[in-house]
Amino acid sequence: MFHVHGVHGRMFSGTLEQLQQQQLVTGVARMRRTAPVLTEADPPMPASPGSGGGGLPLGQEAVQAYGQGGAARARQPLSCAADVMRSPALTVPATATLREAWQMLGRLGIGQAPVVGHGGALVGLVSRAQLMPAALLEPHGLAAESARLAQPVTAVMWSPVPSTAPGTDLRRVAALLLHTGLPGVPVVGDNQDLLGFVSRTDLLRALATDPPLDIWG
Repeated sequence: MFHVHGVHGRMFSGTLEQLQQQQLVTGVARMRRTAPVLTEADPPMPASPGSGGGGLPLGQEAVQAYGQGGAARARQPLSCAADVMRSPALTVPATATLREAWQMLGRLGIGQAPVVGHGGALVGLVSRAQLMPAALLEPHGLAAESARLAQPVTAVMWSPVPSTAPGTDLRRVAALLLHTGLPGVPVVGDNQDLLGFVSRTDLLRALATDPPLDIWG
């Protein structure tokens, strides 16, 4: 089962095939995925005071945040989103500015995160490439940088954004990412609570390191 969430709540529920017939997500996602993408090698902005940084090098804080649950997970056949999702999901509040969102993602060493509104409800998805597009790095692009970075993250996030249930088959999760061009998909429970996040990297890591591999064949 897949859903679509926007700033006004859940907008759609149905199968992957039904979602593929909707015009809620695919048009925006396919247009944006052609834009230049920044990599994890790009230097992040320094963390702002009070942002919760623990003083760890880039990426290590995310490893620490995820590591305890991942290390304790028993190696078992992988079949659904819950088997590979990062939980709890690292999120960006809808009230954050572009600068604050960039700092959060950079400090944690992740490329994208769900955006949550009041009560933790899923309202969108944001990536580092959206927050700092390559156009700003042009000679005249930095002139308006300060004003732009003061905008709310809701101004650039993907929304509406699809989500999936924890029991969704991994092949169908991968098919959704291929269809939309999104870098990942939030995992949402029956009560619309955000349970985790599955990125393309999570799927590749599972394929490369977790047995048995016959579920992919």
